[in-house]
Amino acid sequence: MTAIRTENLTKKFKGITAVNNLNMEIMENELFALLGVNGAGKTTTIKMLSCLIKPSEGDGYIFGKSITKDSYNIKPIINVSPQETAVAPNLTVMENLELIARIYGNDKNSSLVKTKNIIASFGLGEVQKQKAKILSGGYQRRLSIAMALISEPKLLFLDEPTLGLDVLARRELWKVIKKLKENMTIILTTHYLEEAVALSDRIGIMVKGELKIIGTSAEITRKANAANFEDAFIYISESEAV
Repeated sequence: MTAIRTENLTKKFKGITAVNNLNMEIMENELFALLGVNGAGKTTTIKMLSCLIKPSEGDGYIFGKSITKDSYNIKPIINVSPQETAVAPNLTVMENLELIARIYGNDKNSSLVKTKNIIASFGLGEVQKQKAKILSGGYQRRLSIAMALISEPKLLFLDEPTLGLDVLARRELWKVIKKLKENMTIILTTHYLEEAVALSDRIGIMVKGELKIIGTSAEITRKANAANFEDAFIYISESEAV
């Protein structure tokens, strides 16, 4: 089943085109990476698809529902972990998770059960009673993603999930994301080539608001006639012909 389909999806801000005629299709239970340098249009794309901002032109469909006409029915089946770590700093890990569970309509007992389950699955047990503001960057990002999963979404958007993390924290978070892809569709934005290759089923490379190419890392490397994926990415990012 198709999870996401876009048709000429476009976003303009005061005459500047941030995303231009985006056309792509992403399948259910796929982990799809949007790869590009800062300013390529990745976050704007995520914001449109998650119904946070409206497109200027075109449309997108989440499990067949239009983002321009049916956002009310899309929002309950998606969630977003934004670039900015979205946690309440003065609440503990457990309190953050219970708060989000209650916001999504769970009663006290259900919220506690969900919180305990997600703490276990995310390896947050040793910090569950610590306030979020004193956690390491890696644990804060892990908590932020865990909070996005409380609602049990069919589709999860991860916007630059490892931004600013050190190498070890990034690798630990990769393990968490790899487990998640077994049960849901994930759209990941990143500017780390290694991350896109390590985690995704397919990659879409965005350059100046346009989607230049889609495929596995091997397919993209071959299409670009490059020796490796890094060379392919550089060629595609610099070439007007691709």
